[in-house]
Amino acid sequence: MLAVEMANRESQSSWKEFLLRLKQRGLQGVVCVISDDHPGLRKAIPEVLPEAKWQRCYVHFLRNALDHLPRKKDDDVLTELRWIYERRNVEEARRDLAAWLTKWESRYAKLCDWAEANIEETLTFYRLPQEHHKHLKSTNMLERINQELKRRTLVVRIFPNTASCLRLIRALAVEIHEDWVEAIRYLNMEVLKEQIKEQRRDLAPAAA
Repeated sequence: MLAVEMANRESQSSWKEFLLRLKQRGLQGVVCVISDDHPGLRKAIPEVLPEAKWQRCYVHFLRNALDHLPRKKDDDVLTELRWIYERRNVEEARRDLAAWLTKWESRYAKLCDWAEANIEETLTFYRLPQEHHKHLKSTNMLERINQELKRRTLVVRIFPNTASCLRLIRALAVEIHEDWVEAIRYLNMEVLKEQIKEQRRDLAPAAA
């Protein structure tokens, strides 16, 4: 848990200030940022973290897909789209996508056009080590934390001021952070370090 801040709205300027404060505190070497397709955050990420790749949460993407389907739909169309995210690499995922488009485009043209135009944003995680795919293709981890924060703050219901709200949220964030540091190893970062080293070795002859 790196930071907890409060903002009046999720604008580009609010997210930019949040990310800039993280950099001022020493954040560096960000490889990938995973989020939903929030316009303000999406614009702030490349502005402040130009070296980072962006991964659009595939769970939110599948939910957004419902907007492009009729109320009476074949449930298999989204089930098969979800399978794309279980492949070993992006080549397999793209082959499955091509097959999915061929199968469903005559029946759900609106959905297929939308998916084809936007799905690449959800496949960024395939650039990361395979061991990390399960955890970094969605924002599920953050959603679970948000649910816990909501559960604990609903007890209070109304905070007297901003400072009191932040005190509680930050205390809960510290509690969660300490549990993670002491008991949970979510990702083996050595795998990512090795991948980055290999990529640099591959680029070295070309640079020379």
